[in-house]
Order: sequence, then structure tokens, then C-alpha cells
Amino acid sequence: MKTTITAIAAILLVTSATSFAYAEVPSWVKNNAGWWADGTVSDTEFLTGIEFLIKDGIIAVPPTNVSSEKSDGVPAWVKNNAGWWAEGIISDDEFVNGIQHLMMTGLISVVNNEEPQQITSESQNNDSKLAELEAELEKCSEIVKSYKRIDCQKPIEKAIMLYKYQMNAEKFIVGPITYYWFGINSEGNGFEISPTGQPILSIRMLAENTSSEIVALNCTSPQICAYDVWDGSKAFKYSGMDFTSGQIALNPNDSREFNILFGPNIGYGGTEFEYDSSKNYEFRINENFGSATVQLNLE
Repeated sequence: MKTTITAIAAILLVTSATSFAYAEVPSWVKNNAGWWADGTVSDTEFLTGIEFLIKDGIIAVPPTNVSSEKSDGVPAWVKNNAGWWAEGIISDDEFVNGIQHLMMTGLISVVNNEEPQQITSESQNNDSKLAELEAELEKCSEIVKSYKRIDCQKPIEKAIMLYKYQMNAEKFIVGPITYYWFGINSEGNGFEISPTGQPILSIRMLAENTSSEIVALNCTSPQICAYDVWDGSKAFKYSGMDFTSGQIALNPNDSREFNILFGPNIGYGGTEFEYDSSKNYEFRINENFGSATVQLNLE
């Protein structure tokens, strides 16, 4: 049981962190940070887990220069930060800054062999709505006060994200909610067998409420969750997700990305994800307002 807990703690630690500036780390990660801080999870498991997530594209990390001064071990202050963050004493940004320090000192080493996807200026010019949103976002950078600049940027960045999903992603209409998905090999979506032989499947979707009522997406525990993976004979429950208090409440015309990870069994009615190349896998949505299946095509 301890092996299972430590493995999932290392894997889940910063799954949803997408930037070291104004980082947003899901609240459910705090238990895992606390386990690392109190020694339940070893430094090696922590570092290996972070490297795996970055290399697999589950988390995106901005370019970080490696210092000439190397470190032989994790500094005590980084571990202290993890414990304080788990207790709510310090912010997400302060916690994630410690992770970036580990990269700068060479304790976490990630080599990215893939060329980042870029939107060309030609494609932007051909899409007037996207170009307009990009122009509005650029104007926000002229705001001097940081909190006002962030307030300006966030709704526009959200509108750009939604527009890209609407234009390019596969669509699944389930009652009042439209789910968008870019596919298994897109950012935030991936399948890999870990060095220990554990299959790891990450799913990232965007849900848009197209109704005039508040609608909630529900996933309170692995056993009581409207989302799972099906192989034709067995249902697999999540290892981690970023539903706040087990629910995502969407106001009319609101949208939000969510992440669900399938891997080791974390207990509470969960299951260990298994992979058989001869089987077909589906991500299943089974909300009280409707259901849908998403073909995963794992290879």
C-alpha cells in the first residue's frame, strides 16, 4: 500500500501546473506535497515523478536556465515550502518557485526533443476573431499595475482558449454541456508506460455550459465519479483529478478545462489502470444530465 501511495504522490505532484508565473496548482495536490515534506515520499520518487510529467507533456514548463552551481540534494527550504503550502501557509506561486529552483540547480533535468507548436502570423491573419482577441490581450501588457494587468489578461486568455477548442477540437454534446477534446497526443493528453511498468493515462478536456442554468460536473471520489475509463469489460477509476471539492460548477456560457489521471490505485474505491494492446479503451461521461463515450485509441 505504501508503494502505491508514494508512486501516485510523485506522479500527481504538479500535474496541472502550466506556468511558473501566477501558477495554479490544484488543491488536491496538497496532500501529496505534504507526504513528500514529511518523508513518506522520498526525494528520488519526487524528482523522478516530476521529470516524467514534464517529459510526457502532462505539465508545460517555461525555459529555465541551469545554474553552473549544482546541488547534491534537495534544499531543506524547498521541502519546508511543500509542507507549508500543504498547510495553506504559503501561496501556489511560492511552492512552484521551489520546483523551478530544483530545475535551475540540475536536480530535475528535462530535455525536450519536440518542437513547440506555433501559430503562424498567416493563420492569425486569416482568423479575424482570434486576431482580435490576441490584439486585446496585447493591450493588457501595457497596464502597469500587475493585479490590474492580470485581471485584464485572464478573461481574454480564457476566451482564446475556448475559441481554439471550438475551432479545432472534437466535440461531444451532452445535454447542457459541450465537451471538447484535442486527442490523446495533444497537450495535457497522453499515454505512457512508466519505468516501473505502470500505465499512465492523462485526459484533459474543456467543458462549456451552453444553457441558461448553472450546471455542475461531479466527481467526488474514485468510486463516486461521473468519469471513468472502460476497456470493454472493466471500469478504471481515477488516480487524480482537479475537481474542486469534487465538483465543477459552470455558470451559463462559462467554460473550464479539467484534468483526470488514470494510473496507480490511490484507494477510496479506486482501481489501478491496466493496459492490454488487444483491447479498445473509452473515456466515459455519465452525468445525471447525459452520457457520452470518447474513443481513446491508445497505442
